This record gives sequence, structure tokens and C-alpha cells, in this order.
Amino acid sequence: MKLYLDPGHGGTDSGATGNGLLEKNVNLDIALRIRSILVNNYENVDVQMSRTGDTTKSLQQRTNEANAWGADYFLSIHCNAFNGSAQGYEDYIYSGLSDSSPSAGYQNTIHAEIIKVNQLQNRGKKKGNLHVLRESNMPALLTENGFIDNVHDSNLMKQSSWLQNVAQGHVNGLAIAFNLQPQQDDSDIIYKVVAGSFRSRDNAEERVAFLSSRGIESFVATVTISGEIWYRAQAGAFSTRANAETRLNEVKNAGITDAYIISEQQTTVLQSTINE
Repeated sequence: MKLYLDPGHGGTDSGATGNGLLEKNVNLDIALRIRSILVNNYENVDVQMSRTGDTTKSLQQRTNEANAWGADYFLSIHCNAFNGSAQGYEDYIYSGLSDSSPSAGYQNTIHAEIIKVNQLQNRGKKKGNLHVLRESNMPALLTENGFIDNVHDSNLMKQSSWLQNVAQGHVNGLAIAFNLQPQQDDSDIIYKVVAGSFRSRDNAEERVAFLSSRGIESFVATVTISGEIWYRAQAGAFSTRANAETRLNEVKNAGITDAYIISEQQTTVLQSTINE
């Protein structure tokens, strides 16, 4: 399944604002979590994102990209805003579609899974004449994950556990709708993406901060090689090499051209490359 995942707004377009939050940031956080869950846990899922950082992209660029790629599904992540008192979750398909359309069928399934876990008032399944729904060639859904200007909803948006639950709800719906199969863990090998190894922890932290600015999650891992301590900027660990290769390409596209993959079996490192 080829999913075009669209965190709404970004860059110069902040989207809705409220209670110290910017919609563009909440949208991106949820979308990155959705991608991570999908590529790390399901077979035969290819995810392309309209943005992985705080960049500006037009609505036409988003739908043109999804159409050219030949995506099977277009999923746009948003938050709502109105008058401070409105609250809850709702989602949209294109208003020109019937209730028996594929988009409506996917909406039914995904909506049901999201409202199980998001702790938000259910405002229902809706239709709208929105560009990303109208101009995408494939079935499409736009989710509005709470009202950012509502105190109750925005307090939830500030919690990492809530963001993770919302992402998981989206994934649960996608897995049912597209009959996604869990990855089979039949090997002890783990593939780790290393975006640099350093003698100085400060240098490793700087690399992690850079990756974060590009929307790529990473952390500092400590490893001892030939009696010396090294600090790695690690951008993920995967049970399949294909998923590791996908992340490696993202890291390289962000400008870390010397990033590489190491294979580990239990505690034995099979291959390692060191960068000063």
C-alpha cells in the first residue's frame, strides 16, 4: 500500500493557533508518528510525506505529488479551531462522493478506530469541498484532531502519550481498511541507521539536533569499539533491512551523505564505520 501522508500547513503557513500551540507542529508530530508505526510494524507499506519538517508547500504541490507518485491513499492530518468552546474530532471526504464510494468506506473504518483512542468528543464523519480531497486521484481523508483553541483539546495535544495514541488510532484504521500485514519477526538481526559516530558526545548531540530540525527522529547511542567510547547519532532500529534503507535514504536526503546501516545480532556488531 502506497500512502501519501500530508501534515497540513507548514513553513510560513502556521495553520490554526491557540493555547501556545501551532497547528503545523501538531500535525507534523502526529504524521511522523503514523509513519514510524507503519514502516516499523507492517509489511509492504510505502509512505511518502508532503513534508517531514517545517517547510512551506502549496495544496497543489501536495496533490500533484501524490497523483504523480500513484498513491493508493491520501491522508491529511489537521487540527481545528473555531471560537474556543467548540471541541472534538471529525474527518472529511470529498463532498462530491457518495456514501457507497471507496473513500466513504475507508472513512467509516478509520473514523471508528480513531475515536476509540483519542479521548475527544465525536463530531462525526463529514464531507467537504477541500482541495486535497477534490484534486487527489486516489481515495482521500482529512482528519481534524481536536480544536487547538479549546483548553480541553489543546491540553491533550501537549501530551506525547496522546499524540502517540492518535497516531496509533490512524494506523489501526489503515491496517484494517487496507488489510495490512504485521511484519514477521523471524530473525535476531536488527538494522540500525547511523548518522555519524563521534568521540565527542556534544558532536553527536549536534547531529541529533540537526536531524530533528529536518523532521527525522534520532538519539545518541553509546558504543565501545576497541576499548574506546564512541557516540552515535542513531536514526532508528529496524527488523527489516528494507525499512532501514528507507530511513537511510531520508537521512542522506537531509544532507548526511556518510550515513550507513549496521547489522547487529543480539550483542554482536557485524559491521561498523567510524566518522571523526
